[in-house]
Amino acid sequence: MSKTSIKIIVFLMSLASLGLIGFQFYWVGNVLKINEERFEQNVFQALASTSERLEKGEASDILLSSLARDTLFQKALLEPIEPIQVQVRHRQVAVNRPSMVDSLFDQNLPQISSTFRKLIASKEGEPKSFSQIEKYFYMSPSVASTLFTPDELAILLQEKERYLEFLSNKDNYISKRQYASNRQEFIIEEFNVSQNVAETIVQANMKIELVEVVIHQLLSQGNQHILGRLDTAMVRSEVRDQLFNRNIDQPFELGIIDGNNRIVGIGEVADLDFLKTQGIRAELFPSDLLGLENFLVIYFPTKENYLLRQVFLPLSSSLLFMVIIISCFVYAIKVIIRQKKISEIKNDFINNMTHEFKTPISTVSLAIEALQDPDLLNQTSIRSRYLGIIKDENSRLGQQVEQVLQAAALDKKDFKLEMKSINLVDAVEEAKKHFELLVEKRGGSITTHYQVQSGYLEADAFHMNNILNNLLDNANKYSDHAPSIHVSLIEKQEGYSLAIRDTGIGMSKEAQKRIFDKFYRVPTGNIHDVKGFGLGLSYVKTMVEAHKGSIQVESEPGQGSIFTINLPKKQ
Repeated sequence: MSKTSIKIIVFLMSLASLGLIGFQFYWVGNVLKINEERFEQNVFQALASTSERLEKGEASDILLSSLARDTLFQKALLEPIEPIQVQVRHRQVAVNRPSMVDSLFDQNLPQISSTFRKLIASKEGEPKSFSQIEKYFYMSPSVASTLFTPDELAILLQEKERYLEFLSNKDNYISKRQYASNRQEFIIEEFNVSQNVAETIVQANMKIELVEVVIHQLLSQGNQHILGRLDTAMVRSEVRDQLFNRNIDQPFELGIIDGNNRIVGIGEVADLDFLKTQGIRAELFPSDLLGLENFLVIYFPTKENYLLRQVFLPLSSSLLFMVIIISCFVYAIKVIIRQKKISEIKNDFINNMTHEFKTPISTVSLAIEALQDPDLLNQTSIRSRYLGIIKDENSRLGQQVEQVLQAAALDKKDFKLEMKSINLVDAVEEAKKHFELLVEKRGGSITTHYQVQSGYLEADAFHMNNILNNLLDNANKYSDHAPSIHVSLIEKQEGYSLAIRDTGIGMSKEAQKRIFDKFYRVPTGNIHDVKGFGLGLSYVKTMVEAHKGSIQVESEPGQGSIFTINLPKKQ
């Protein structure tokens, strides 16, 4: 796959991923907006229901209180009015009807407080009749001041006021009954109807008067201050119940905006101005014909969290799927790029292997052709020389094939280490001796530095020698001038640190990340002056890790490289 094709695939997959992410954000935004509108609608309905219940409760209270204050109203309202089947003469009659007055104390004697009763009992014992109490109400102030203390006089004055109110209400009650009786007599005389018809007409008139009283009180309620018409604790409880009926169980701040656009908090409110501007409001007592507009306003501090929780499952699922898609996309791109690099490395390996195999094969072919020359049949020295060349090249081919087969075995972990105690100093000296002639032939040198006590560790001698040979071979091959190689060995408490430093061509940071990959070789341009398959460092890393050690590299282009191996003493 070409680089252009990979770039096109990356662009299209990126575009598709961005499109999916954008669509998800658009979808989530719409869902949140719809949920918010539905939430506000439910809250407004809860406030409207609360306002409706408050309005009905107020009207019911006015009607019931009017009935409770007057037994004539109760009788007139609860008794049915039969149809009147009479013919009467109509003429305009001007009668001034008195206003309806409460008659709460419809009883023989007024009720006195237990405090006043105890006060009388302390003076002359428990009273046997109301006359013993009533005489104190008509007592002159001078006499009362001699019998009672100032605090007791205050109690007497309060009780006397209640007694006078009782007498006033009783007089009104009697006059109202007298009025009803007089109205009946007037209707009988004026319209010449029976007693039953007159009672029915009076009942109808009293029902009308009751409605007039209730309507008058309802109209007058609109001019009162809103807090005088409400029990704020009941309002908050009613709002909570209405919200709960709509599956909204969230903390809220509640307030009332009065007719003068002033806000009053109900319960704990963090910021009244914020509640006033940002809260959801509904009108209180919308059926008032007169008076100022009042509003019930509510705000939910945790509304955003509540709305997010409602879409958490689809949102989290969507995000999870998007992460999976993007992760798979990134992984696929990495695999494509890695496979492309592996393909390039394998192509380089095949080309390099072909070159490495072609040279000895060509050499062997030429030697065989020379041996087939009849003129050389009797020249033993020349024949021996050619036979030696064939033997060497055949051995070289065998080593190269063995190296490739060894790489396959390392891939499968198909090897077994034969651990035994070896002297690492001796192993380094043997490897140095093997490469010293090659390095000196190029005008270079190999130096060593040992900081050890015993030098012994548990390792596989064969593979340890191969590790040292590979590193020294690379230090020699990748030096573009006279090699200068320095080997240092330091013994530590738990193991050894072996460092091989050269002054060769070095390598880039990118190359350092890949030099331990199989078949990878540091690029040297089109010049094929460094032999090998790119298997040496891969083998070194595998064997070092098999010995429970580690390997690091430090390098700069043109400054050489330092390979450091850390090996434990015990396996």
